[in-house]
Amino acid sequence: MIKIHKEGRKILTVVTITLLVVNFIFAKFIPSISIFIAIISFLLFIAVLQFFRNPRREIKLTDNNIIYAPADGKVVVIEEVEEPEYFKDKRTQISIFMSPTNVHVNRNPISGTVNYFKYHTGKYLVAWHPKSSIENERTTVVIDNGNIEILLRQIAGAMAKRIVNYLEEGDFVEQGKDMGFIKFGSRVDLFLPLDAKIEVNMNQKVRGNKTIIARL
Repeated sequence: MIKIHKEGRKILTVVTITLLVVNFIFAKFIPSISIFIAIISFLLFIAVLQFFRNPRREIKLTDNNIIYAPADGKVVVIEEVEEPEYFKDKRTQISIFMSPTNVHVNRNPISGTVNYFKYHTGKYLVAWHPKSSIENERTTVVIDNGNIEILLRQIAGAMAKRIVNYLEEGDFVEQGKDMGFIKFGSRVDLFLPLDAKIEVNMNQKVRGNKTIIARL
């Protein structure tokens, strides 16, 4: 049975009611194409349903020296950069692009205290644009595991117009638990210490709570 994320329940209810009304109208007034409309409606419903799926993902080994993938998707950036918002020094950036077909739940890659949280309004450049990390709508979260801090950034893209984040400064979060959701595709950036051992490669597909991104 498909588990649906709470962010999708209202949308799925609206979609279901809308599709039922549309199909009723076509069946009553234009029955010649009602079967075609029913098929299209079914496919549309399945597409929305799969977008909001929330598969159970238990971490096999809880370890704060392991950075797990915070999202499903494809690695599109691995590079040393200057992080300008919080650290203001050089970090290793790893970016995961989420297509509309990926699971869009975002999860805590480590346990620790939320030392920083900020929501930024912004543009909706495509998620793989180099400036999307600093110009798009986004949230920035810094988690301190007691030894090091890592920064996560949820970034809205051309399709994604709604970022949800459940964290607040001062919260203690558990590795693997939900931290947020980005509706209809986008990107999550990780900023790690330069001495972190990176365990992924460019264009590698990763799964939240399953793929090890790096070791500290």
